[in-house]
Amino acid sequence: MPDEPKTLDPAAAPADTTARPASARAAGAPATAGDSPAPGPARRRLLGLVAVGLVLAALNLRPAITSLGALLEEVSADLHMSGSVAGVLTSVPPLCFAVFGITAPRLARRFGPAAVVCAGMAAIFTGLILRPFATGTPAFLAASALALMGIAVSNVLMPVIVKRYFPDRVGSMTGLYSMALALGTSIAAAATVPMTDALGGDWRLGLGVWAALAALAVLPWLPLLRDRAADAVLPAAPAAAPQAAAPRITRSRTAWALGVFFGLQATGAYITMGWMPQIFRDAGVPATTAGVLLAVTMVMGVPLAFVIPRLATRMKNQGPIVVALGLCGLTGYTGLFLAPASGAWVWAVLLGVSNCSFPLALTMIGMRSRTGAGVVRLSAFAQSVGYLISIPGPLLVGVLYQHSGGWALPIALMGGLMVPQMIVGSLAGRDRTVEDEC
Repeated sequence: MPDEPKTLDPAAAPADTTARPASARAAGAPATAGDSPAPGPARRRLLGLVAVGLVLAALNLRPAITSLGALLEEVSADLHMSGSVAGVLTSVPPLCFAVFGITAPRLARRFGPAAVVCAGMAAIFTGLILRPFATGTPAFLAASALALMGIAVSNVLMPVIVKRYFPDRVGSMTGLYSMALALGTSIAAAATVPMTDALGGDWRLGLGVWAALAALAVLPWLPLLRDRAADAVLPAAPAAAPQAAAPRITRSRTAWALGVFFGLQATGAYITMGWMPQIFRDAGVPATTAGVLLAVTMVMGVPLAFVIPRLATRMKNQGPIVVALGLCGLTGYTGLFLAPASGAWVWAVLLGVSNCSFPLALTMIGMRSRTGAGVVRLSAFAQSVGYLISIPGPLLVGVLYQHSGGWALPIALMGGLMVPQMIVGSLAGRDRTVEDEC
C-alpha cells in the first residue's frame, strides 16, 4: 500500500498542521513516496477542470428542489397528496442530506472525491429523468430520493474539494460555487413554470427537463476518474481513524454550534423553497409571479454568495454577519405575516439575503478546522446534524397549514426560528478551531 500524505492522517498530523503546507498538493496531486510533482501546466489544467466541475455541480444542487416547489400544487393535485403528505415531500431533501451526507467522507476515502461527485451527478440525472414517470406518491418519492442522494454527497464534498485543491482561496472558491448554487436555484424557480407552460402545461415535462443540466455536470469529472493521483485527495486512513474521529468531533462546542446553525438556516431555506410560492399563491399572487418571487429570493444569493465568504474570511469573528442576515430574515417573515401580497417583492429580497447564511455556514466549516482531514469530518458532522435538525420544519409547516387553514402559524414559526439561529451562529462564528476544543 503506498505511503499516505501525513498531513491528511488525523492520527499522525502534528498539532500545528495548517492547510498552507498542503498547498503544493492542493492542485489535486498529493504525492506519495517516490512520486514526482506534477508540472505547472498540467496542474493548472487540473485546477481549471476542478473549478469547472465545481461550478457545474453546484448548479445542480438545488433545481431538483426548487423546480418542485414551483409546481407543488400541480404535483400534489395530480398525485392526490394532502397538505401533510406534501409537507413530507418538502421534508425529503433534508432527510436525504442527513442520511446520505454522513457517508460522503467514507466514500471519498474509498473511491476519491471526484468519483463520488461524478456518481452524485449521475444519481441526480437518473432521479430527475425517472421522476416524471412516477404514477403515485411512493414512486415519486423514490425517484426524488435518488436525486437527493446525489446532491447529499456532493453537498458535503464541496468544502472538502475547495480546501484540498484551493487552500489559499477558500473564501473566493467557496463564493464561486455558492454563487453557482444560488444561480441554479433561482433559474429553476423562475423558469420551471414558464417552461412547463411552453411544453403544454404538463408538470412532468417541466420537472424532467432539469435532467439535462445534471447530465452536463457529469462530464468534467470523468477525466479526473482516469487520474487516480489527482482524484485521491482523501487517501485511505487507518482502520481505527473513523471510529476515533467521532468522539473527538462531538466534544467540540463549535462543531455542535455549527451543526445547529446549519440546521436552522437549512430549515428556513427548505421551508422557503418548498412553500413560499404557495404562500404567495394563496395570497392572490399568480402562479408565474409566485415562481419569479421565489427566483428573486434565490437570485439574491448570486452576488452575496460571492461577497459574504470573502468578507467572512477577513474577519476573526463571523457573528456580526450572522446577526445581520438573521435580522433580514426576521423582517422578511414579519412582512410576509402582515402583508404577503402588497409587499411581496420586498419580503422576497429580504428572505433572499437571509438565505445567504448557507454560504456563510460553508465558509465557517472551512475556517473552523486547521487540517484537510478536520474539514472532512466537520463538514460531514455539521451538515448531517444540521439536515437532521431541519427535517421537521417543512413537515410541520404543512401540518400547521392544513389544520389551521392559513399561513399565520407557519409564518410565525419561521420567524421565531431566526432568534436561535442568530444565537448559535454567533457561537459558531467565534475565532477557534475544532482541533483546539477536541
